[in-house]
Amino acid sequence: MGNSQIEIDGGYEGDNSLNLIEAKNYISDDFLIRQLYYPYRLWNSKVRKRVRPIFLTYSNGIFHLREYEFIDTDLYNSIHLIKHKKYAVREGTINIAGIQGVLDSVRVMKEPALPFPQADSFERVINLCELLKQRGFISKEDITQNYDFDHRQTDYYSNAGKYLGLIENRHENDQVGCTLTKTGLYVFSLPIIERQIEFVKLILSHKAFRDTLKLYFDKGNVPSKDEVVEIMKSSKLYKVDSEQTYRRRASTLVSWTNWILGLLE
Repeated sequence: MGNSQIEIDGGYEGDNSLNLIEAKNYISDDFLIRQLYYPYRLWNSKVRKRVRPIFLTYSNGIFHLREYEFIDTDLYNSIHLIKHKKYAVREGTINIAGIQGVLDSVRVMKEPALPFPQADSFERVINLCELLKQRGFISKEDITQNYDFDHRQTDYYSNAGKYLGLIENRHENDQVGCTLTKTGLYVFSLPIIERQIEFVKLILSHKAFRDTLKLYFDKGNVPSKDEVVEIMKSSKLYKVDSEQTYRRRASTLVSWTNWILGLLE
């Protein structure tokens, strides 16, 4: 540990603990344990208070805080998640009447000549767009290397953004990458609640998503995968023609529907 570089984004001392914060502005399923471990080891040897390593991520108006502990102070890989909490600081709420109003009024568009989304986490679609808003242009290679994607995920999530009209391809400095469309720039200029409503409109403007949510409201629970597949087959999707492909893409349809319903919480 003596030759290790140690840095942390924030340290906050309370009456009973020292809280070490490692923060990222992108959603990640993983992170380098050393970013928490080495600061933890250092301060655990200097203070008598409990040292609490916390990983903070922020996206779409939501702060995710994950508190960890190292079961064995001397073991780098003894990390253990204690708890995960989400916090949102915003004005206004979204209720069932608001979602139902969008469902009743949205105009269904012709399916674009683009792959039907295969990107189960709509939060990560949003987060990719947030990063594009900040940087203007990101190469596909940069997305893959820096934002916890593999090459296939980079294509899946950028294609999902294109499907909704938020992202477009661009060439810059001999690199292929992504940027926000005019629609994307407009949506990400809105306050959080209005932005969420715009996402709902963009999703429900596609027949398969609209019909799935409509069936949910009719039934009172999320449709089964078999029901979703039947809806997809009637929606004239672009180049989706095998039963296996329908079933794979159905998981994204269900996940995005659940994301919309999660706005009501």
